[in-house]
Amino acid sequence: MQLKMFVLSGAALTLWLTPLTTLDKRIAWHKFIQGLSLGTAVACAISAGNIARKLAVEFEIEELKARAIKADQEDEIATEVYVAQKQRQQEAESILNPVERLERALALPYGDEDDLEPIAKNQLVERSENERAERALELKAKGWGKAKIILEVWGVNKGGSQKYKDAEAEYKRLVEEEGK
Repeated sequence: MQLKMFVLSGAALTLWLTPLTTLDKRIAWHKFIQGLSLGTAVACAISAGNIARKLAVEFEIEELKARAIKADQEDEIATEVYVAQKQRQQEAESILNPVERLERALALPYGDEDDLEPIAKNQLVERSENERAERALELKAKGWGKAKIILEVWGVNKGGSQKYKDAEAEYKRLVEEEGK
């Protein structure tokens, strides 16, 4: 297609220039040949322009196709990455879930505390107090400070709140008992 366009453009240029330089304008049939040659040159130029326009449209369409294919590939890659990330996340959660369940089973009683019998409630409170006491004394033996131990064991930050004061009082009682 491009070759045809180049040939038509060359022919148009040749047909335009040759009669002007070789034919004599004073002879009638030379004028006729010259006019015919110029008309043909214009027709060749118009054909070459139409072919060039058609090639430009085809090129534009090919560009759009290439962009669409590239965008589709990028979308596919992004989807694969997203799916892979979700799968890794699910695998990590499936690995952690049994550990979390075990921790929750050890840390929290099943059912509501209100449903427990009074004896079982007292045992639960004693058990949690004993666990706190053991943990607090263990951390103190490791050289932890009072505020850090209270934060770790009772989950209360240092300050003037009632919860902190209660935790501090219990800590002092534990330390005094340990000292005896």
